[in-house]
Amino acid sequence: MSAKIKILPENITNKIAAGEVVQRPESVVKELMENSVDAEARNIELIVRRAGKSLIQVVDDGIGMSEQDALLSFHKHATSKITSYEDIESLRTFGFRGEALSSIASVCQFEIKTETGDEEIGTLIKFDEENNIQKEKGSFSKGTSVSVKNLFYNTPARRNFLKTNATELKHIIETFKKISLSNPEVAFKLWNDDDLLFDFKSGTLENRVKEVFADNILDAVVEVKEITDYLSIRGYIAKPAFLKRSKGEQYLFINNRYVISKTINHAVFSAYENILEKGDYPFFVLFIDLDPSKVDINVHPQKLEVKFDDDNDIYRFVNAVIKKSLGSHDLVPAMTFGNDSANNEKLRYDNYRQSDKDDFSDRPSFVSKPNSNKQAYSDNEIDLLFSSLNKEIKQAAPGEQTDHPFDSKSQKEVYHSLSLRDENPTFIVALHNKYILAQIKSGLMIIDQHVAHERILYEKILNSFEANLPFSQQLLFAQTFQADPGDYALLKELEPYLVKMGFELKFFSKNTIVIDGVPGDLKVGSEIDALNEILDEYKTNQREKNLEVRDNLAKSFSCKAAIKAGDKLNEKEMRLLVDQLFATSMPYVCPHGRPIVIKIPLDELDKRFGRT
Repeated sequence: MSAKIKILPENITNKIAAGEVVQRPESVVKELMENSVDAEARNIELIVRRAGKSLIQVVDDGIGMSEQDALLSFHKHATSKITSYEDIESLRTFGFRGEALSSIASVCQFEIKTETGDEEIGTLIKFDEENNIQKEKGSFSKGTSVSVKNLFYNTPARRNFLKTNATELKHIIETFKKISLSNPEVAFKLWNDDDLLFDFKSGTLENRVKEVFADNILDAVVEVKEITDYLSIRGYIAKPAFLKRSKGEQYLFINNRYVISKTINHAVFSAYENILEKGDYPFFVLFIDLDPSKVDINVHPQKLEVKFDDDNDIYRFVNAVIKKSLGSHDLVPAMTFGNDSANNEKLRYDNYRQSDKDDFSDRPSFVSKPNSNKQAYSDNEIDLLFSSLNKEIKQAAPGEQTDHPFDSKSQKEVYHSLSLRDENPTFIVALHNKYILAQIKSGLMIIDQHVAHERILYEKILNSFEANLPFSQQLLFAQTFQADPGDYALLKELEPYLVKMGFELKFFSKNTIVIDGVPGDLKVGSEIDALNEILDEYKTNQREKNLEVRDNLAKSFSCKAAIKAGDKLNEKEMRLLVDQLFATSMPYVCPHGRPIVIKIPLDELDKRFGRT
């Protein structure tokens, strides 16, 4: 009885293995271009016809191969990158598994020309239709040229799964760009059906980013750079005004290898804290360098997924650096006048206004600069805003005429005193008790007073959770109310957090709750209503957004305790509010993601009024 189990011949196993390595023309492009980079090439050309279906050719000026190496390169698991398993832990080349060339050669008409720098004669190797190797000697250009013709000609089922030429070319271009981004010191060209699509010159990462994306891309991004002995990160991230509805605009490289990492993506996304609306993604190009032994790239043959030794350390580092980078630039979005698709004039965001690192000069002159030790206002003045602002608010009746901000004697005195303090005083006025208008160097700044106060209170509550030093305003007369059983149980569960916020509560039988103290920012006389509103907002957030408890409470409190649209602020209160807004870590959006501040440059107003 003959054996049923047989060892498959190598030509069949190679075709099977090709299913993992060669999924489409783009897979071949990736493998061949990475081989050229590993070969220390300084010029790499990619030539494709019919989106790679009829021809993929990669020509480089790298170190080339001897005849012996060229012949060995087609054998399965033949590689020059490693000699032992331990080598994988210190690997910095792209290829190392030794599967690519044998897999590719098994599903196409394959040809390779190569010549080393110290040899006069090079080697040409190709496969005939029976997959036999044919070898010739000749004089070729220094380096290596690999041609892949008629991909999947001998596996028609695989060929039938290929998409349209436009789709396959799109994938090839995407991979070409990724490899070009990670190797800016190498010059790259891409030809498609005799048309030169890209011609990237060797240079810096900054220049390569401009070549790959757009000449003015650097005005829409913020530079990231943090170098440590253990872990380093560099690259570019989008300004908040340049967020994308595309998930494919994130480029992450670990030790110069393009990878996909949910850990790092989430660390970047969360650093934008509430700027991202559902469906928004920040554009980024980031390079992370770390000890190869701390990351496993051998998870899958395509080497796209990676595993880190310590996900938490990587996450915290990336998240902190992105936050720091965003915080070191003035990212107030500028508005410009333009026409929409129907040719109607409208204001729209200008994504391409340059902002230099640590330049916060385009803010109202009375605003304290970030990281400044100088306190612009006294503690008493800050208390005016944070401890008793709600008491001072005068409600303007609907339609009531709003006074000019400098009409009253007290306002004139305030303005005069602030003018003496400021070297270059700027005006600040209220618009319909809803928006605050202030002069800045480039033109006009507009601030939504409600969401600005929300941001201030939100960060204040989060800080109180961290510091564990609550400040409670004792009530002259304790407030007693009865909650429904569900709210009573929830308040009791949240009590440790509420205490840190500044609430002092006592729980009695029959669902009775006594309020002895409240946070200083809460409007006096509305303690019971405010607590119930905060609880309702908390439940809504919990149901719809599933937020972490502290974040949820901070969002709920800031939403309900902040001054409202229609609350009338005087000159001093407005200046204090703006100053404290820009002392927060993210003054551009409220905790729920709504914009707080915009600016209209003077040159845009000049355009609108025909001055240019």
